This record gives sequence, C-alpha cells and structure tokens, in this order.
Amino acid sequence: MRQVWIFLTFIGWLWSSSAQAILTIEITEGVDGALPIAVLPFSWQGKGAAPEDIAAIIAADLQRSGRFAPLDIKQADEQATSKAAVDFKLWRGRGIDHLLVGKVLPAKQGKYTVQFQLFDAIKGEQLAGYSMSAEDKHLRQLAHRVSDIVFESLLGVPGAFDTKIAYVTATEKNRQRSYQLAVADADGVNEQIILSSKQPLMSPSWSPDGQRLAYVSFENKRPQIFVQTISSGKREMVASNAGLNNAPTWSPDGTRLAMTLSQDGNAEIYVLNLANKRQHRITRHYAIDTEASWAPDGKSLVFTSDRGGRPQLYQIKLDSQGRRQASPKRLSFQGNYNSRAVYSADGERLAFVHGKDGRFTIAVMDLKRGSMLVVADTRLGESPSFAPNGMMVIYAAEKDGKGVLEAVSVEGRARQRLGLQTGDVREPAWSPYLSKR
Repeated sequence: MRQVWIFLTFIGWLWSSSAQAILTIEITEGVDGALPIAVLPFSWQGKGAAPEDIAAIIAADLQRSGRFAPLDIKQADEQATSKAAVDFKLWRGRGIDHLLVGKVLPAKQGKYTVQFQLFDAIKGEQLAGYSMSAEDKHLRQLAHRVSDIVFESLLGVPGAFDTKIAYVTATEKNRQRSYQLAVADADGVNEQIILSSKQPLMSPSWSPDGQRLAYVSFENKRPQIFVQTISSGKREMVASNAGLNNAPTWSPDGTRLAMTLSQDGNAEIYVLNLANKRQHRITRHYAIDTEASWAPDGKSLVFTSDRGGRPQLYQIKLDSQGRRQASPKRLSFQGNYNSRAVYSADGERLAFVHGKDGRFTIAVMDLKRGSMLVVADTRLGESPSFAPNGMMVIYAAEKDGKGVLEAVSVEGRARQRLGLQTGDVREPAWSPYLSKR
C-alpha cells in the first residue's frame, strides 16, 4: 500500500501530452428541484455590439452551480429593463419563480455601467438591485459579481463565481515535455500562465489574500518550494532542503507555510515562518507524514500519515506560533486509504481522497457529526479543493484516459467537468474570495 500511496502522490509527473490549454466546461449533473429563473438579455445602450453578453455569463454561472435552472435565453422574447416593463403574470405562467433584468450603458473614460434588478416573479417584488461600473476588460468579472449577488439573495449563501482556480497542465512538442502553472476564472475563462517549466510543477496553494501562490517546482532537477506573486511574477524560493520539499499550504494569516520535508531522513510535517525563514518540526514518527492543511482558525493541522499501517487522516493542535501542542488524533476510520484532506472555509468539513476496493473517490466528512459521504465516485480522484463558500469541491480525475478537473456539490448532487481540448490538467486549487464582500 505504501508503494501505491507514493505512486499516487507523484502521478502528476506522468501525464500524457497536451497541445492547447483551453478549459471547457460540461454540466454533467444538476440538482433535482433547481430554482427556475429567467435571466433576460441585458439591453445595450451604446453603439455597435455590446462589449460582453452579461446575461449569458450570469445564466451560465447559475446553471453551473447546479442549483438553478435558467430559462434558455433564446426563449426570453421579452427584454425588460425595469419593474414597470415586466409582465410577471406571463413569467409565472411559464413556471419562472425569479427574474433578472438589466442594462449596460457606456460611461466616461472607457468604463461601462451595468444596472440590474432581481425580482420575485410570484410576488412581483424586487429582491436586489444595483448599479456597478467596470472597464471593458473587467466586465466578465462584474457579471460574475452579479451572479454572486443573485446566488446569495436567493440561497442565503455567498456565491463563488467571482473567484479563480489554479491548476497545472502538461504539453509536449518534438518529444520535449513542458509544464505550466496557470490561473483562470472559476468558469475556465481568462487563463493566465504563471510559470512554464520543462520539469514538473505541483501542489499550487493560494495565499489567504489571493495574491500569491506557493508551489513545488522541479526546474532545478529536485523538488523546491517557491512563493510567487501573481500580478508581478516576482517569486522567491522558500524551501530547498535535502530530500523532499513538498505540499506547501498557507496558514490562515498568510505568515507561514506548512510543508513536507525529509531533511532529517523521513517525511515529516514542518511549519515555515516566511518572515524569518525559521522551520518548526511538527511531527516526529517513523511513518510518512505529509499533505498538511490548516484549519481556518489556525489552531490545528490535518495531515496524511501511514503510522497506523495505511494512509489515514490525523489532526494535530498548534499554539499561536505554529508549534505542536499535543499528539496527533486520528480522524478517518472508513476505508483503507484516506489522504490529501482540505478544510472548508468554515472549518466544519473536510474533503479528501477516499480509497476502497482499488478505487480512489472524493469524500466529504462532517467534523461535528463524524459522518462521511462519497460525493464523487470517480476511479482516480485526487487533489480536492473547496470553493470559498464551501458549496462545491473541485478535484482532478480521469476521463477517457485524460486528466480532467471536476467539481461536485458537497452533497454530491450537482457536477461539472473542466477539461482541455487535448491532453491533461491536474492539481486544482480554488482561490479564496478575491474582492471585499
């Protein structure tokens, strides 16, 4: 089993080639009873064609969540921009519970103003209404923010459409393989290449402010941990010890990294203070201890260890300086393989890889109840990461022999797949919220 575990940890090095890194999204399963909503085409008050189809972006966001059933925009023969112009009786007759209308207006200095209103079609009442401005290049982001407002207004939970995902792809040309660390919007659009390398890149981890990524690079023919600022590309090597330097994850306050080092001869969990570069060893055991993840309150880590004979999840308490306070406590007991756990933002759930009978699925554990639910019955699931609102989990999987990303709701009912036109994509990490809420 240990050999299988080590193989899975490094399986990302062995991908097939890809020629073009363009993520496409496929809705594979929605939620029964999804809320019917009509997102009417936003009227355009300027010359020529509108710079973005705001309504289409919003409708696609809501549909991807699996919790809404947007009316096909081609059927939206009405184009209203205010309450007075809406025929609520018509929409009620079509079985529509909620209605979003809006318009886009050119503003000064190359900006655009987007105005919208969300209505309860049954009661004919406004639930939300805003006017927001953005430059042309930020209109998609503004549309995602509108989707977030609709999501929260109707479900009472913040949306996560105005966020990003980081991931790693591999390309091959003339038998020369290269790897790319990339960041894209949560819907796979607006890809930005953070780093290209002829050697493997692994384990991207977002800083709490969403401005930096920590990751593992083999560009110097050995694993080293870097921290890179996304906007400027400036980066710093923070761990280059003898042996393994793997699996970096940020503390909630952004001052430290938990990581796996084997500088003392065995894979152990360490905490690195980024300001003074001091390392504190957290685990001391002959077993493999790896894949640490911080609790949102910063008071504990969950990690993977085979100290019980097979890989399982353990939790260890920390003091305010990130030092060990008590002996590890085992958290997982179902199945013979549980690894790569991550906390939800509220600290109430863990998402992790769950192995049983040769399959590696994605599971979610309710920490208060101790219950576990397999949310993605995939054959080779890996690298789960929660959306910042805790409603979905993104992970790497295999489809038709290719590496893809999939996202599933925490109750396992809504699913979507993000894949490349050719080749593989792995190692997803969902960003925190990137703007003030």
